[in-house]
Amino acid sequence: MVGEGPLPTIGQPILRVENVSKSFGATSVLRDINFDVKYGEVVCLIGPSGSGKSTMLRCINYLEKPEGGCVYLDGELIGRKVENGRYVDLKPNELAAQRTEMGMVFQNFNLFAHMTAIENIMEAPVQLKRETRAEAETHARQLLERVGLTQKADCYPLQLSGGQQQRIAIARALAMRPKLMLFDEPTSALDPEIVGEVLEVMRLLANDGMTMVVVTHEMSFARDVGDRVIFMDGGVIVETGTSKEVLMAPQHARTKQFLARIT
Repeated sequence: MVGEGPLPTIGQPILRVENVSKSFGATSVLRDINFDVKYGEVVCLIGPSGSGKSTMLRCINYLEKPEGGCVYLDGELIGRKVENGRYVDLKPNELAAQRTEMGMVFQNFNLFAHMTAIENIMEAPVQLKRETRAEAETHARQLLERVGLTQKADCYPLQLSGGQQQRIAIARALAMRPKLMLFDEPTSALDPEIVGEVLEVMRLLANDGMTMVVVTHEMSFARDVGDRVIFMDGGVIVETGTSKEVLMAPQHARTKQFLARIT
């Protein structure tokens, strides 16, 4: 269900982040970030607002260009290549091809308002992967069933609740058959009573073995679904470990302080 082609080796890194740094003007947002994500692993990034979590996610798929360090997906350097012994940026079409391997779900859905739910899901496979419309529609209907919205195929985004729009956004990302799913606080724009329906879809993806990096403030999701938790503050990784280690028995004083304030 999670992808096609040869089965990966469980336990091996699919994502590698090495010494990534990022600044905006004089403000350092990320400083020397290092971590791996294994195939089938769910890694949750937690921390206060402004700690660099979302910027880290955007650096992974090169929506933000790191000023230092490298990101590798399945051993392939993201955003750059080496020519004559030096790094050069990929051409836009080369970067776009790399991004098809990473599904991204944003806070605010970002659906095309003039397209129906099923058209939103079909668009990228048809335009970027050159699938036929028949192939894309078959897969889109399977994904609508997977996120529990078969009956909403012909609805436009404004006819859907926030939770339904976010589930369509997840289906749209899955339509590209990505190796990795990135979630940037996917429930932060939702009313509290509909947060659960989005988290349930994400739980099902995790159960299916989808590799996921999730920026979240939902500590129950991080505890129950996350394999590992990374706590960030001030642009650095303060503490990392299994979800139980970090959330139930944090070692660093800053982690303890953060968790005490939000739980």
